[in-house]
Amino acid sequence: MIELGVNIDHVATLRQARRTWEPDPVWAAVEAHLGGADGITVHLREDRRHINDSDVRRLRELTQVKLNLEMAATDEMVGIACGLKPEMAMLVPEGRHEVTTEGGLDVVAQEEKLKAVVSRLADAGIVSSVFIDAEMSQIEAAARIGARVCEIHTGPYAHAFHDAGRDSDSPAVLLELEKVRRAGEAACALGMRFNAGHALNYYNVEPIARLAGVRELHIGHSIVSRAVFTGLRAAVVEMKRMIREAATNERQRA
Repeated sequence: MIELGVNIDHVATLRQARRTWEPDPVWAAVEAHLGGADGITVHLREDRRHINDSDVRRLRELTQVKLNLEMAATDEMVGIACGLKPEMAMLVPEGRHEVTTEGGLDVVAQEEKLKAVVSRLADAGIVSSVFIDAEMSQIEAAARIGARVCEIHTGPYAHAFHDAGRDSDSPAVLLELEKVRRAGEAACALGMRFNAGHALNYYNVEPIARLAGVRELHIGHSIVSRAVFTGLRAAVVEMKRMIREAATNERQRA
């Protein structure tokens, strides 16, 4: 059954806008759980621009769903992950000047380094995921370093969807969707789990949710944005309903 991981980084972004104590990301995680989230995702950035060390410690101690820690492949972050022991650590590229993660991790260019990082995480009992573009060379490299999960970057698909006026049958959209499909198929064939995420929202998520083999979708900004008007629990309920119905309907057609 397809699962939903809710990224709550931007709850912390709102808190940091005033450098105060609210809204509390841990409270957000509880609300997301009550709405049906199967997991919580946070990105502990090196500059701590939103989620901070206290947040991740409290999330580990107080929440009852699996925790996915997004992180750069640095000694500092690997040490934090090994101490924290999230259920999954997702290695992502990180730039100080980017607004959000832009593009997938270049596994091919860093194989030896990333293989050592994945090994350290595995020794601590942590499943390693890599956030990568839908490219065969990156998927094959992910398998070589021992990653258990490939999260396929859906940003190009989402941008094509928006640029096509939300026309899911647009050739440009179908091309990007096919790239994600093939990447997921390749990841599964190499024994890795197929997850997907980035820029998914209430308008574009269903075609991704219908892809064969996809296990988890990680969605944050869209859900937190909807929550401003509906509340976080309701926003999660609606997103989970949409992805589950899309996946179920596709299985019934197949």
